[in-house]
Amino acid sequence: MRTERKLTRLDRVFARLDREPERPAHIDVPRMSRHRVVLFASTLAFYAAIVWAVVITSWLVRLDWQVMFFRPYQQWPEIHAFLDYYVVLGQRGPTAVMIAAWLGWRSWRQHTLRPLLTLGASLLLLNLTVGAAKISMGRLGPHYATSVGSNEMWLGGDIFPSGHTANAVVTWGILAYLASTPRARRWLSALSAVVSLGVGLTTVYLGTHWLSDVVLGWAAGLLILLALPWFEPLIARAESAIFDLRDAWRARRRGAAPVEVPVALSPLGSPADEQEPVVREPVAASRPPRAPGYLAPGPHLNRSERTPVTPLGSRRPPQSDRVTRGTTPARPLAGG
Repeated sequence: MRTERKLTRLDRVFARLDREPERPAHIDVPRMSRHRVVLFASTLAFYAAIVWAVVITSWLVRLDWQVMFFRPYQQWPEIHAFLDYYVVLGQRGPTAVMIAAWLGWRSWRQHTLRPLLTLGASLLLLNLTVGAAKISMGRLGPHYATSVGSNEMWLGGDIFPSGHTANAVVTWGILAYLASTPRARRWLSALSAVVSLGVGLTTVYLGTHWLSDVVLGWAAGLLILLALPWFEPLIARAESAIFDLRDAWRARRRGAAPVEVPVALSPLGSPADEQEPVVREPVAASRPPRAPGYLAPGPHLNRSERTPVTPLGSRRPPQSDRVTRGTTPARPLAGG
């Protein structure tokens, strides 16, 4: 009796690493639904409210100064070493490399460039929007504050909104955005929320950001994730263009050229006289001519007019009725 071997955990891991033969049909591309539009508009209004509260030096700025004077890194120094490493999860370089490696494997396995192109589009939007906000508002950080109680705006800084927090929201949230199943999307959404929340609070603990910087960073990253469905058609066109360029490059590398089919061997099976004549260059023009020594002397005869010749070294007896090649045999006279 034949029994199947039970797969171990390692066998299942290697089975997942195998490439699928074709692109899966169940890949869900998010659409800009009405629910998502409402969330985007609400987050945008929240973003504008945080900026306005800081500009007018409201209670939010006073809360920033209270947290700064509290100095969390002095209150809990025992976790300082761990948080120095944890905050790396919000740095753009290391996180982009890790996420790109994972999405690159997914792109190879699923025969699609959408995961990598979506990551590239989200990082580009992150750099443009967050970078423009940082430069335009120019807020100084807690370690460089000049006046107690002020909002420290337009003084040449670059910490509002928090880039670490926004980057954590985008790079880890893109995993949930590209998830293939609803269950994976829920788990990855919870994971990205915990990571981005922890990174933002870590920057407040270390004293590199105001609390309002972190809140605005969360909103900035969420705006990018909510706006990604608007860029899905552009991502699809970019993927199609890249695949077309790849196919053209492969064809040019192989040097494949269209071959003309002779008229007599037409695949349609029509007679040669009904086909249009195909003008072809003579083949002999590209080939060197044969030496005259290989040509048989004498006039060319049809097969029925040729006289059989006994090969050299043959065991057959010689025949007297054979004539020399190239001479005309004597014919009997009429009536003789």
